[in-house]
Amino acid sequence: MTDFIVPFCEQQVSILYADEDIVVADKPSGLLSVLGKNPLNKDCLITRVQQQYTDACIVHRLDMDTSGVMVLARGKENLSALSRQFQERETQKQYLAWVYGVLQEDKGEIDLPLRCDWPNRPKQMVDHELGKPSLTRFEVLERKPKTLQTKVLLKPVTGRSHQLRVHMAQIGHPISGCEFYAHSDALDQAGRLQLHAWKLTFIHPATGALITQVAPTVF
Repeated sequence: MTDFIVPFCEQQVSILYADEDIVVADKPSGLLSVLGKNPLNKDCLITRVQQQYTDACIVHRLDMDTSGVMVLARGKENLSALSRQFQERETQKQYLAWVYGVLQEDKGEIDLPLRCDWPNRPKQMVDHELGKPSLTRFEVLERKPKTLQTKVLLKPVTGRSHQLRVHMAQIGHPISGCEFYAHSDALDQAGRLQLHAWKLTFIHPATGALITQVAPTVF
């Protein structure tokens, strides 16, 4: 996932829920979701969770700098069922973020196709010819004109890499503390990426019940 050596994340992984079929965890910012390409990057969410739940499997990922809720499957059958939900967009993800500037609209959507910016990997870019359809809905929760920040609820309909970061930057409101897409003023607003996977709704792979799990807000 990354070639450089990632500093050890001192924060602990919180288990929000667990049963025989799934584990729901709260990933801290600064922790990889899976093992990095560099052999020294062995500390990650999945290795920590597997210390307690040895059969846990990664279903989806969060960027290293993004904190929040993740669901892991226990066993291959549950992995297949949950993976299918993510692929078919049957899950509902809600993120909280502080972004640079004061958004004028109370709500809206960003519909911009994305693809990998190959010379600058892992960065992504808008490409109206080759990009994959990408849609994000947003809702303003709080405005701070004095500090030029707005707190938003982000609801990605699609799940492209860096989608929320690129989309907010493209409309002139990069996420505060974002090292990839924020300009210097937005980057200086926070010591970490101000993006948190707050709420995740999915269907329990064994019971069929609709499950909603929330990771406590951190900013």
